Amino acid sequence: MSDSLRELWLRGIAFNEAAPADVLIRLVDEAAGEAGLLMCEGRDLPDAVIDAALRHPVERIRRALARNLHVDPARLAPLASDPSGLVRAYLAGGTRTRLEPRRVRPLPNDILVTFLTAQEGGEDGRLTEKDIVGELWSSRRVPLSFPRDMAGHDHPALRLYAAFQWQSLTAAQRNVLLDDPDPAVREAARKGSRQLDPEAVEAELPPIGSRYAVFVLSTCALSPAVVERCFAEDLVHPLARNRHTPADALARLARHPDAEIRRLVATRPDLGPEAAAELRQDPDEDVRMRARLQPSIRTWAEFHEVQKVVDHGPDCTCPITQPADEPSPGWYATCAASEEPVLRGVAASWPGLPAELVGTLALDDDEEVRIRLACHHPLAPPHLLLDVFVTRRAHRPHLLTLPAFPRTGRTHLIGHPDPEVRALAAADPTLPEPPLEDPDDAVRRAAAANPTLTPEALETLLTDLRTAEGAAGNPSLPVPRMHALLDHGLNGAATPPTAAQR
Repeated sequence: MSDSLRELWLRGIAFNEAAPADVLIRLVDEAAGEAGLLMCEGRDLPDAVIDAALRHPVERIRRALARNLHVDPARLAPLASDPSGLVRAYLAGGTRTRLEPRRVRPLPNDILVTFLTAQEGGEDGRLTEKDIVGELWSSRRVPLSFPRDMAGHDHPALRLYAAFQWQSLTAAQRNVLLDDPDPAVREAARKGSRQLDPEAVEAELPPIGSRYAVFVLSTCALSPAVVERCFAEDLVHPLARNRHTPADALARLARHPDAEIRRLVATRPDLGPEAAAELRQDPDEDVRMRARLQPSIRTWAEFHEVQKVVDHGPDCTCPITQPADEPSPGWYATCAASEEPVLRGVAASWPGLPAELVGTLALDDDEEVRIRLACHHPLAPPHLLLDVFVTRRAHRPHLLTLPAFPRTGRTHLIGHPDPEVRALAAADPTLPEPPLEDPDDAVRRAAAANPTLTPEALETLLTDLRTAEGAAGNPSLPVPRMHALLDHGLNGAATPPTAAQR
């Protein structure tokens, strides 16, 4: 048998949904090559397999597991203090592939605490603790509520972290940190408090136009003099995004000649009623639409949920994260009944929306509302998930990760011109005859993995390079046969007996 066949068998078994733990554990081995690494990173795993990978002596195995976003992150806690800095960094950063799940599973607080209080970056010395924390900040795996959780922590390094996230804290937490017993925390709190002091911001403002100045103008409280400089130098984009921008400046921005500026302020909860009324008559259609939404937005939490919809199109694949502050269930219910498609899209994006409202939005006239419901809500009907899969290629990787995605009812798609859709149909266990001769590789592979195929039929498919991977991944493949294929693929044993010979 060729090395290519062995590799296909290993890869197929690695992702075989019916493979038991004792089979998968054999792939947690360097001899499994790329197949074992892909398995450790790319699928949910039984506890016994996770345990084997956690304590594996080969760093590459532990690195692959550290990037697994399918396993409960709490199970990966030992990797936060792994001897290898690269393993720690992989856990901090998560995976970076097109197929990563859109719904981000944040790291538990105990893992974050381990990273943020580490005194070194691993026994191998290849990375520092700061390098690893840098990976963490770019990963989206830190919950937005984490600074508040850490503001009263016993460890001063975590209170220091909270102080650096000053505007994420409550007023009471800020006051406590200003009197913290640790001098470094007190100093960070003092500097943080200056973000909300317009005179201090003016005194310390970096040169207008620099990157840091744009950050300051977008996030800090601004004095009238600084606001006037922004208008004079036509640097008003940051003002339109800054929640501390004064009311009189907002009114001026609402009349700005640049439609993009008017769009940015049209949905703000602090926009005055007169300016909002003017924008509802704006010559720009998008500005008018946003201004119609504004009376429904009374808090910044509501504003941010609306922005997630209004600023993105139907093919948006942004990561799905938990907000630091969530609007009330009543507000989402009101949005679900709105005449505005954007607000119904906001409701469809909330996973807590009640079942009766989910049923209504699944039949919504607006396609983007239906797409958002399919991608975000656990109760979205399976037929809707399938419809979105067929019509919207961008969402296919995410939809396939959802527990409610239908495993049957696809046979009508077997003649579809798109091979990805045909491959989906080819795996349907109710299909009378899987299309093993389809011209597309992915379709043949899916057909070979169809569980209706008998073990006897799989024997021929296992010897064909075009179908071997799918056949090895077929849940109907007997477990003894999986072990026999692994004997051959991992150890170079003689060709295992066929089902007919056994």
